[in-house]
Amino acid sequence: MEKVWELHGLTEEEYRQILKELGREPNNVELGILGALWSEHCSYKSSKKHLKKFPTKAPWVVQGPGENAGVVKIDDKVWIAFKVESHNHPSYIEPFHGAATGVGGIIRDVLSMGARPVALADSLRFGEFDYYETKRLVKGVVKGISFYGNCIGVPTVAGETFFEPSYKTNPLVNAFCLGILPAGRMYRARATEEGQLIFLIGSSTGRDGIHGAVMASGEFGEDVEEKKPNVQVGDPYFEKKLVEAVLEAIEKDLIVGMQDLGAAGLAGSASEIGAKSKLGVELYLENVPLREEGMTPYEILLSESQERMLLIVEPERVTEVEEIAKKWHLYGAVVGKTTSDRKFKAFYKGELVAELPIELIVDKAPVYDRPYEEPEYLKEVRNFNQDELPSVDIKESLLKLLKSPNVASKEWVFTQYDYQVGTNTVLIPGHDSAVLRLKWVVRPEIKTEKGVAISSEGNGRMVYLNPYEGGKFVVAEVCRNLACVGAKPLAITDCLNFGNPERPGIMWQFVKAVEGMAEACEVLEVPVVSGNVSLYNETVEKNEIRNVFPTPIVVGVGVLERADEYVPSVVEEEGELYLIGDLEQKLKLDGSEFLKVVHGLIKGDVPPVNLEKEKELINLLLKLNQEDLIASAHDVSTGGILITILEKLLPTKFGAELEIYAEEREDVFLFSENPTRVVVSVLPEKAKTFKEVVESTSLNWLYLGRVIPERKLTLSYNGVELLSEDLEELKKLWKTALESYL
Repeated sequence: MEKVWELHGLTEEEYRQILKELGREPNNVELGILGALWSEHCSYKSSKKHLKKFPTKAPWVVQGPGENAGVVKIDDKVWIAFKVESHNHPSYIEPFHGAATGVGGIIRDVLSMGARPVALADSLRFGEFDYYETKRLVKGVVKGISFYGNCIGVPTVAGETFFEPSYKTNPLVNAFCLGILPAGRMYRARATEEGQLIFLIGSSTGRDGIHGAVMASGEFGEDVEEKKPNVQVGDPYFEKKLVEAVLEAIEKDLIVGMQDLGAAGLAGSASEIGAKSKLGVELYLENVPLREEGMTPYEILLSESQERMLLIVEPERVTEVEEIAKKWHLYGAVVGKTTSDRKFKAFYKGELVAELPIELIVDKAPVYDRPYEEPEYLKEVRNFNQDELPSVDIKESLLKLLKSPNVASKEWVFTQYDYQVGTNTVLIPGHDSAVLRLKWVVRPEIKTEKGVAISSEGNGRMVYLNPYEGGKFVVAEVCRNLACVGAKPLAITDCLNFGNPERPGIMWQFVKAVEGMAEACEVLEVPVVSGNVSLYNETVEKNEIRNVFPTPIVVGVGVLERADEYVPSVVEEEGELYLIGDLEQKLKLDGSEFLKVVHGLIKGDVPPVNLEKEKELINLLLKLNQEDLIASAHDVSTGGILITILEKLLPTKFGAELEIYAEEREDVFLFSENPTRVVVSVLPEKAKTFKEVVESTSLNWLYLGRVIPERKLTLSYNGVELLSEDLEELKKLWKTALESYL
């Protein structure tokens, strides 16, 4: 029989701690609150110690971690708020609703800072297509994201989708949102004094999502079907009304602070407000608008029904807030008030049903220093020598790569999203980064010439091979992507998706990845301003224990001086092709898509990032854009340099004649995924100046060939012709591969 604490996701040791702090047995409602708020999902008890290693400050950072989203300055008129968060467990159980509510939740996080949500991005991971559930999961998740984003009218402008066996029963669904707000008008999740009223606005409360936070803090076993009631159901049309109502209340200066209702529902939001305000809260549960009959205080407090916000309002302004709720056809009610005693109290029809010190709920949640040690698998995967690989046919290898779902065009995914609603999307999905204008003519009115770039990355395979170098690799790539479109990297938000932290090998992956990421953020001067940790992405089935690849998802945000002065990733005219960057490093096939697809191996060590050279490359790309010396730029990543060149050509009407001279074996040069390298196109009349600018740094350039008007690709390597291909045929293969799997 399950013990009382196990029913709430607590350990016996945690339960003993609660008894000691309270001096009594908690009742069922109190136990539910503590179980939810002490869950990994809410308390970060395994990760908190290590998250402190991230740099979080910079002159342009207004709000770092600790609030619902990070906020950075764009100029003296405009600030932006952004965050990424996971909805992994719910998306495996119910792909459509799990993904849709992930989008709804991240939109409310940004809204609660006082910002208008203007852009979404996603980062998705699934098993390979030999797993019978993959098609259903991919279709459900993409449909859920497109449904919510399209209906609410916020464009999904960037993202990435990868397939690896480790994600087959633990897909990763990470959603990002960016919002804009007038400089100086940011809100936080806090009240300012006792006696202020807690106003619940939005949807009515049902039984959906109860135990959601606890469910998201455990691994999957064979009881997945039983967890379906833990998944919330979203309504984007209702959330659209909620966004407009909250922004109207902000315009009229009716709110002191606010907090969205997410994990742990009303209990979570109210206790967080109390903790951040250094006040107590008193809730009157009979006032909560309900959509189901017979709901108990436990269910009302812990329901994770969507599209709800808590607003902190002065008593004399409540009538105006009620009128706004009525105008937008939302439920609205005063459900509590702030008090001076720093206690969480919940009443139901006059009866006290829960009384806990807020400090116990939030600040005294356990923090673990979990043991970690290098996992055994590394010895086996590092036992790799690329010189021993058999030689392969380059054309055959290229065709296999173009058909790989990790290389193939992701048009099937992003064309389901309305990525131009709002008319602010300047550079659409399919480039290194999306670029947006920062203008809004309705509440709040905002205008600036500057643009913002968004890029999402997360190479779980590289982090698996070497978590420390892999952590650096991911941060460097996201910053490089921003620089490729001409944006100066400003800050990142991350979602750290890992397996079971109670396994020392998994915890080691986490610690080392965080340390690598922190070092890259420090050197590249990109602070971490917000984020999320998703642990227990593990499945235990019969005799198999499967953890996901350690997958830190990083979404980088950068600024352009003018939104229309961006660099595209694809070629738009004839010219010369060059490789620029750190060209002195030893090229490695370790961890590459080529090694996996052509040789069936996931082995080796991560090609290390020279962070000083990466920083120099970022600055070089910004200078080349400012001086109008490059016509396009695309970084070398999944698939290697030959895939990078094709990605520059396939969406266009051009071809290329490549004449490459290099020391490496042709497969190593063409398919290595070494970092700190970018392929650029240059107009012939600008080539001389371009080379001089590159040579003024410690970086190098290498001539690759030229862009031609004919739709063909020819490649000679060290004087030997390796390829002569019809680009339309290659395009057809690349464009339809993912759809054919689905």
